[in-house]
Amino acid sequence: MKIALAGFGQEGRISYDYWNRDGNQLTIVDERDAVEGLPEGTLTILGAGAFAKLSEFDLVIRSPGINPKRLPYEDKVWSATNEFFEKCPAPIIGVTGTKGKGTTSSLIASILRAAGKTVHLVGNIGVPALGELASIGADDIVVYELSSFQLWDVKKSPHVAVMLMIEPDHLDIHDDMNDYLNAKLNIVRHQTENDVSIVHRSLSDVITLPPNRTSYMKYPDEDTVYAKDGWFYVKHQKFIQTSVLQIPGLHNIENACAAIAAAGSILSSAYDSELEAIFKEGLSSFAGLPHRLKFVAEKNGVEYYDDSIATTPGSAIAAIRSFERPKVLLLGGHDKGAGYDELMSVCREADAKIIAIGANGDNLVELAAQHGVTCVRETGDMPAIVARADEIAQPGDVVILSPAAASFDMFKSYADRGDQFIAAVRSLQS
Repeated sequence: MKIALAGFGQEGRISYDYWNRDGNQLTIVDERDAVEGLPEGTLTILGAGAFAKLSEFDLVIRSPGINPKRLPYEDKVWSATNEFFEKCPAPIIGVTGTKGKGTTSSLIASILRAAGKTVHLVGNIGVPALGELASIGADDIVVYELSSFQLWDVKKSPHVAVMLMIEPDHLDIHDDMNDYLNAKLNIVRHQTENDVSIVHRSLSDVITLPPNRTSYMKYPDEDTVYAKDGWFYVKHQKFIQTSVLQIPGLHNIENACAAIAAAGSILSSAYDSELEAIFKEGLSSFAGLPHRLKFVAEKNGVEYYDDSIATTPGSAIAAIRSFERPKVLLLGGHDKGAGYDELMSVCREADAKIIAIGANGDNLVELAAQHGVTCVRETGDMPAIVARADEIAQPGDVVILSPAAASFDMFKSYADRGDQFIAAVRSLQS
């Protein structure tokens, strides 16, 4: 079979290895003039107009970052996500949303492992699903973090679908907000009456499930799992205290609500004392993922937090609301098309100062002035940015790298941005 890999990104090598068998002839097709990391001896079609040459292939494997509309080849187009959903022998818990996917997926996995389950945590969290497929047994459980790009054209939905809060994101790649939302909705669109959906309450007016769907749930909501006065409640009953969480922020309490509901749908419908112990262990043993509002160090009486994963205004708002103390926010980068007015209003209400960085920094300075928010511009590298924060912050303040923008204007990735921030903070003189 002649197979084209359309685009060669993060999942590219895994997809190549998976389909490079059974007499298949693989060709990597990419509109870039040069692609790094190509397997030796691989056939390629590169450069502008490459996707117009896909008609000669029997199968086209779409890379997540390639809009399906750019591949008008009808039934020929497939994806690694579709292949995994088709071949996986174990039940799948899928998690999507704009932010919180990785944390929620990790919390679900931690709870299920505390219950003695064999869990495979895959997907957008950094573990390509196809690479794990051969090691998954029928009695295992898969927790799959799914981006809008992976969900764009899926033909199946997971057994348990979790939809977290959604806000504008990736509008530099999706056609518009409706296209982005529709991609996310595919996580529930193909479910049956035997499946479970756990959907953020803010989406109840925009989500439409098939008529035979009877297991629709919302959170945090008095019908399922919610948090109140320092406790997680399940169906109106106190369950466990929110203080078992080792990660800060109200948004992470919401993430934990979703995780409790999802893990509970697998483990039991009765939240008894035995299950309580399992959930306590699972929630408390998770210390958080890198670059997600992680404490870095205290320097000169100022605490520094790395939230480089925060690439949307909503995630930066969540970071600001996680602290009562005065805040200095490092904000800016490659703009993904989202609006910043609400974020500026929150900064004004919280009396948070801004250090505007990155490609959209000048625009942020202007917007901050319109909203009456204290803002300074820093055009230097990360050590210069952190040095500016050291000058501005006072003892008792928190400095948060929560840029509300992508990293590619100055850094290789959000992880690179966070790592450089950590190094610069640690090198500050105390």
